[in-house]
Amino acid sequence: MINVAIAETAPVMTTADGIPLKVSLQRALRRSRIRAFMLTAPLLAFILVAFVLPIVDMLIRSVDNAIVSEVFPQTTVALKQWDQSLGELPDETIYAAAVTDIKIAFEEKTLGQAARRLNYEIPGMSSMFRSTGRQARTMTEAPFKEQLIAVNDRWGEIKTWALIKRESGTVTASYFLKSVDMAYDVDGNIVREDENRRIYVNLFGRTLAMSALITILCLLLGYPIAYLLATLPLRTSNLLMIMVLLPFWTSLLVRTTSWIALLQTQGILNDIMVFVGILSDDGRIQLIHNKIGTIVAMTHVLLPFMILPLYSVMKTIPPSYMRAAQSMGANPMTAFIRVYIPNTVAGIGAGAILVFILAIGYYITPALVGGQSGTFISNFIADHISVTLNWGLAAALGMLLLALVMGCYLLYDKIVGIDNMKMG
Repeated sequence: MINVAIAETAPVMTTADGIPLKVSLQRALRRSRIRAFMLTAPLLAFILVAFVLPIVDMLIRSVDNAIVSEVFPQTTVALKQWDQSLGELPDETIYAAAVTDIKIAFEEKTLGQAARRLNYEIPGMSSMFRSTGRQARTMTEAPFKEQLIAVNDRWGEIKTWALIKRESGTVTASYFLKSVDMAYDVDGNIVREDENRRIYVNLFGRTLAMSALITILCLLLGYPIAYLLATLPLRTSNLLMIMVLLPFWTSLLVRTTSWIALLQTQGILNDIMVFVGILSDDGRIQLIHNKIGTIVAMTHVLLPFMILPLYSVMKTIPPSYMRAAQSMGANPMTAFIRVYIPNTVAGIGAGAILVFILAIGYYITPALVGGQSGTFISNFIADHISVTLNWGLAAALGMLLLALVMGCYLLYDKIVGIDNMKMG
């Protein structure tokens, strides 16, 4: 009771302006947090606009399918009553609704958008809708079924109506299915694509395999260079560092096209091998527009990204470690393998994951030197965005590629540990 009374009567500590000290400290802490947030707000806004929002937009586009129901509203409603499992074509009411929607869409110039969307699933849909749109204006009286079939035989096929019904929802899984070489059949079941149309799974495998090979080559070539940078005298190492950084001062396009001049059949490398007698003039080898060209050019482009993390870690390793190992009886090679290399694991991990992730997303260099066998999945994503305009499939492929990168990142974190990665 005495302690409670003392506590109740003890004076409250205040600041010079009479504010309780506890309240003043809380206000100061709140102001410091607001100040820190304001300093980082531009960076957060940049990340949100340049990274988060594009990913969200890409995810939405990969499943968005509102165009069919918007262009064919009456047909969409009418097809809900049609059971395709019976093996019969829709009745006259659905054909009439389709003619009405096609007339309106043709006048509003939206028919081509829906036709292009359906053409992604079954080739030939675009031309079918174009020819139907031009002749639908003359269709004023029933029967509309015979008139549509007379325009194009596809209107008499169940798979055409099954496609329209399936893709009339606001979301679709078709893009993701196609990105893994799957598709819907006439009955709506998920099946594998025809063998001659299975391309994306092989592309993903090729992208991962070639990226891993490029990463290994960068490590094998970059490790000795980084070791020299870290151990040579300052003047020599600075000169070598300038040579490592020199590619950053040269355009990527210039560096890539230089390899075309070096590696092509009539290029410098083949000319040298013919001159010294290694090859005959008729036996020149193809080193460009294939996997070899992609691997060589991308290894050259990405090599500095492996050297710099390795160098930054090697520079922090005291030379006394190697001398101590040799003084205890280890020969130079044993000391290097058992002492020096383990201390560079952080740099190896940082360089490897950096090069691997960059290699997966490259598309300029493979497009120029890769040919048919040396292109990556990123080249097809760019092609769907700029050439075929199939943004939904491009978004689905991009999301799968992002998932693969995140999976590799998590695997690296589980095996090596992200806390052990050092960039300097």
